[in-house]
Amino acid sequence: MFTSNMHSFLHLHDRRLPLPEDDALAQKPRGNELGRNAAVAEQTAGRAVGLIGGLGPGVTEYYRRELLKAHAERSRQMRLVMPQADPAQVIGFVDAGNTLGLARDLAEFVQRLAEAGAEMAAMSAVTPYVTTPMLRDLSPLPIIDMAAATSEALAACDIKRVALFGTRTVIQSRLFGWLAGVEVMTPKPDETERLHRICLAAVERTGGTAGLRKELVRIGRGLVKRERLDAIVLAATELATLFDGQASPGFSVVDCAWLHIQAITEAACETE
Repeated sequence: MFTSNMHSFLHLHDRRLPLPEDDALAQKPRGNELGRNAAVAEQTAGRAVGLIGGLGPGVTEYYRRELLKAHAERSRQMRLVMPQADPAQVIGFVDAGNTLGLARDLAEFVQRLAEAGAEMAAMSAVTPYVTTPMLRDLSPLPIIDMAAATSEALAACDIKRVALFGTRTVIQSRLFGWLAGVEVMTPKPDETERLHRICLAAVERTGGTAGLRKELVRIGRGLVKRERLDAIVLAATELATLFDGQASPGFSVVDCAWLHIQAITEAACETE
């Protein structure tokens, strides 16, 4: 998957997917409702996606917008069911080390998604995927996580040495051990703590996004130079919103959220 576009997301200023030229929803004038409706009618509906949102208002909208674009690229209509989870409750489970409790809570959301007609489930955050092994056993739907897509992207681009930007749990667990064959360098304790707080601030929309991004760029440049990294992995989906549409930070970045969105879309657009 993604091989033809593999280098497009390594540098953030190149990461954005171009809008397809025949995307009537994005390209047609607002007054041309007839042309817009005709284009939509020609599209085939994708399989219904169940996305647990609410884990940060910015990233929820980011996922919705990028899923819509990715479906349009494939000439498919997006079908999306998106209940809202409580980020404080998720963080509470994680901080308490109650992975099973979080898995059971998420499984209840997935059950609601299934009852609403969803054919697969995903979450718009990285940290809840710590529950993946347990959640798969509890879930009535297949779970589309970002592990395979991230690992495949790193391998395809021959990225061997990285550091993670994410919550404390994600950094200390080296992204739950997902990144086989990749050397994951751990930031200094004070850097890890600051990255964790930046992630929380991004979810809560506190601290000003420009200031948060500036600090991430500073930490990233220092890490890349000190540890001789091939790339920084954005292992927190809310961080994607801080860099969305911005200039390159001066180092290579792998965006887990973007990769996840492509994996969800490919699953939704699979033919029987």
